[in-house]
Amino acid sequence: MEALAAVKVLLIVTSHSQFGNTGEKTGFWLEELAAPYEQFTKAGAQVDIASPLGGKAPVDPRSEKEQTEDTRAFLADAEATKKLANTKVLAQVKDTYDAYFVVGGHGVMWDLAQHVPTHQLLSAGYARGAVVAAVCHGPAALVGVKGPDGKPLVAGKRVAAFSNAEEQAAKFDAIVPFPLETRMRELGARYESGPLWKSFTVRDGRLVTGQNPASSAATAQEVLKVLAEKKQAPAPKG
Repeated sequence: MEALAAVKVLLIVTSHSQFGNTGEKTGFWLEELAAPYEQFTKAGAQVDIASPLGGKAPVDPRSEKEQTEDTRAFLADAEATKKLANTKVLAQVKDTYDAYFVVGGHGVMWDLAQHVPTHQLLSAGYARGAVVAAVCHGPAALVGVKGPDGKPLVAGKRVAAFSNAEEQAAKFDAIVPFPLETRMRELGARYESGPLWKSFTVRDGRLVTGQNPASSAATAQEVLKVLAEKKQAPAPKG
């Protein structure tokens, strides 16, 4: 991958740590933060992390038990863990990033899905030509994002996200505030999915989305491809 030293990427994580009324903890999914962070930093991009409340973002305890090479590398990286412990406040983030990547985890369904500053940031970023990406439950943050035409950003676009079948298989379908796949379809997205738990990523112009945790690295790689293309030939807005 071509070095992207001048590129800035913002990883967006949830601040929500309560898993509905179950009494269990949730938050962001570690693999979905660690794998993209690794891909972007390896490509030479500057990476920041932001959340609705700022400060230390809550990690889903279940994701900490599923260690991968990327999660181990992230947790061993002093700079990465410092950024995670001191996330920027989304409402205070300036719209200067080349790409925005919403990390998944069930927490997103409760806060980022309704977080107006995030919706405004992503709407403005996309309108100015930035890449907007999300993985797993991350696309829940897109439900309030508008395209330059004032319609939902996902309307008419190919989109992947955590599937209803995966939510049911995980037995969380009765806990989440809404079924993400269904909401994407209601907003007019051309929803697509692959096999359960397997990597599946979709790109539609400057919108890149992945289905589940296994899709994290591939979704980030697709973002890097878009950024490399934009560097060679600036894409038209819209």
